[in-house]
Amino acid sequence: MPKQASPYRPRSLTPIARVHGLDYGVLDELLGYSLRRAQVRMFAAFDDATKGMDMTPPRFTALVIVGANPGLSQSTLGKVLGIARSGAMLMADWLEARGLVERRRRNGDARAWGLYLTAKGEQFAARLQRKVVELDRRRTPGLSEKDRRQLLGLLDKLAG
Repeated sequence: MPKQASPYRPRSLTPIARVHGLDYGVLDELLGYSLRRAQVRMFAAFDDATKGMDMTPPRFTALVIVGANPGLSQSTLGKVLGIARSGAMLMADWLEARGLVERRRRNGDARAWGLYLTAKGEQFAARLQRKVVELDRRRTPGLSEKDRRQLLGLLDKLAG
């Protein structure tokens, strides 16, 4: 049986180029169009950084969030990822099956479980974060640190 492609990873990451001399009409005024072009470019950087690792943006986000918030509940992870609790459970199962995350009883509530990176998960997440950050910055050479902070702030405002 052929391996099914990940729903988060398109088969090819072709940048959406601007064609010189072409009139883009109202597209030049639409934030959504520019954001999509930028998103494809940055997703390609993520894809390059994670080649062969079976890693997707949601999995990477989960690793970073769990690592920065030891004991995080699956419900909170689901909120961060914008998925249902059942999806967060599947994400935690996936990470746990690979030895990256473990579930432990949360203090103060014997029924609740928290998510923690394992030693293997900490090492993997640190290495992966370095690669992703490096390629993210290499793909944005025209942005100064001030530009980056300003753009991140504006995007955060836009995301609400």
